Amino acid sequence: MKRLSRRTFVLSGLATAGAVTLPLTSAQAAVPFPFKLGVASGEPAADSVVLWTRLAPSPLNADGQGGMANADVTVDWQVSTTDTFASLVTSGTVTARYADAHSVHVVAGGLAPDAEYYYRFRAQGHLSPVGRTRTAPAVGTVGRNLVMAFASCSHYESGYYTAYRRMAEDRPDLILHLGDYIYEGGTGSSGVRQHAGAEIVSLADYRRRYAQYKSDPDLQAAHAIAPWLVVPDDHEVENNYANMVRNDSSPALTTAQWTARRTAAYRAYYENMPLRPSQAPTGNSIPLYRRVRWGTLATFHMLDTRQFRDDQACGDGWKVCGAADTTTRSLTGAAQEAWLLDGLAQHYGTWDILGQQVFFARQYDASGAANMDAWDGYRASRSRIQQGWIDRSVRNPLVLTGDVHAAWGNDLKADYANSASATIGTELVCTSITSGGNGSTTTTIPNAATNPHLKFYSNLRGYIRTTISPAQVRADFRAVSSVTEHGAAATTLKSFAIIDGQPGLRAL
Repeated sequence: MKRLSRRTFVLSGLATAGAVTLPLTSAQAAVPFPFKLGVASGEPAADSVVLWTRLAPSPLNADGQGGMANADVTVDWQVSTTDTFASLVTSGTVTARYADAHSVHVVAGGLAPDAEYYYRFRAQGHLSPVGRTRTAPAVGTVGRNLVMAFASCSHYESGYYTAYRRMAEDRPDLILHLGDYIYEGGTGSSGVRQHAGAEIVSLADYRRRYAQYKSDPDLQAAHAIAPWLVVPDDHEVENNYANMVRNDSSPALTTAQWTARRTAAYRAYYENMPLRPSQAPTGNSIPLYRRVRWGTLATFHMLDTRQFRDDQACGDGWKVCGAADTTTRSLTGAAQEAWLLDGLAQHYGTWDILGQQVFFARQYDASGAANMDAWDGYRASRSRIQQGWIDRSVRNPLVLTGDVHAAWGNDLKADYANSASATIGTELVCTSITSGGNGSTTTTIPNAATNPHLKFYSNLRGYIRTTISPAQVRADFRAVSSVTEHGAAATTLKSFAIIDGQPGLRAL
C-alpha cells in the first residue's frame, strides 16, 4: 500500500474541504452534485482575482451541457482568509447560464494586495470544493518572492496527469499554462485512456472535451491550489493553424465550417478558463494578449502566437527555407508586436516575462533546416522583438515556452550565427504534462553543434518551477518518471539561476 505524505494529505483536504453538503431537503437531495469539474481562479491583480466554476453533474454528455437542464441557475460564491470560512471577506451571487454551458466568471474585488484567500461556490443545495488563490502585490511594491510554475501540452490519451498533482503539491503562488490544454483529435488506439468521441468540431464537441479533461482529479488539484494565467496554442482549435489558415484539410470543412469551428473553439476555451469577462470572445476571435503586473517584481506579457500570425513558410515542417527571412512576416501581428514593445519600454518590474507558446531561440539542424511553426519560421519578427528589448534597455527579458514536448534551457543571442555574440535574454521551455508519452532519460542536447546557445534538454514529462526574487530567478526542471502509470514521484533534473542584469543560464 502506498504511504501518503502529510503534504499530499493536506492538499487532498484542500481540494475537498467544503464539498460536504449541508443538510438537504428531499427535493435538493434529488439534485446530483454539479461541481464535478472542480473550481479555479485566475488573472490575479492587486485587488481582485477571477473565480471560476462550471456546473456539470454528467460531464460527458454528448450535447456538451454536462447533464444540466435548459435553464439558468443561481450560484453563490464566497471568499475568506481561511479554508473554514469562519468569516467572509466578500461574497455574492452570479447566474450560471445555459447559453454559457453553466460556466461562471466572478471578479472578486476589494481584496488586499499580496494576500492569500480561499473561495467556494454553492448551487442547487451543494457546496463546491474549496480553492486557494492569491492577489498580486500592490503597484510600486516588490512583495514576497514569487513561486511560479508553468506547463503545457496535456494530451489526455497519452498518460495520467501526475505532473499536475506534483505541481499542486509544491503549492506555488501562480501557475502559467502555455497552451495545448486540450487536444482536438478523436479516440485513439494506443493511449492509456481514451477521448470521448470523434475529432471535435462543434461547440458541443469542444465543451464535452473540456469537461472530460477537467474531470481529472490531478488537474483539478492544480487549479484549486493557485491562480492561473493561460494562453492557448493550436490544439485548443486545430493542429498548427495560422490565423485563418488551416494546416491541412482533415476533416474536410468549407470556409464557413472552419470559421464556425474556430468560433466554437474560442468560445469553449473562454467558458472553461478563469479569464476575466473582458476576455470573452467576439465572433471568431478572442482578446488574449495582455499584461499582468506583479508589483515591481515582474511583469507578465502573455502573448498570442496563433490568431495573428502569417501562414507558416515553405509549407510548414522542418525546412531549409529562405522565405522564413522575409521581413514582413510576423508571428504576433503588427498590433501585438507594437503593444509588446511598448510594454517592455515601461520597465514596470525587475523581470519582463514573456509567456508564449512556440520555441523562441534559433534551432537549426546540421543541414540548416528549422521548425517553420516556431520563431525560426518568422526570423525577422524575432529579430525585431529582440532588438526592441535591446533598444529599450530591458534589463531582464525572460521568455517562457511550451509546445515542443521536451524541456530546454536556452541563452538568447544578439547574433545566433556567432557563438561569441552577447547573450541578451533567456528562454525556459517546459516539457509536456503527458504529450509524447513517457519519453526517455536522455539529456543529450539535439543539434548542439550548430546551436551552442542551447544549454539544457530533457525528454521526460513534467513542468518548470521558478522562484522569482529581485536578485534572481531560480528555475527547477521537474520531471516524473512515467505518465503511463499513475502516481510517479517528481524529481528535479537540473536547476539554473538567472541573475538580475546578467541574462543567460547559470547551473546550480
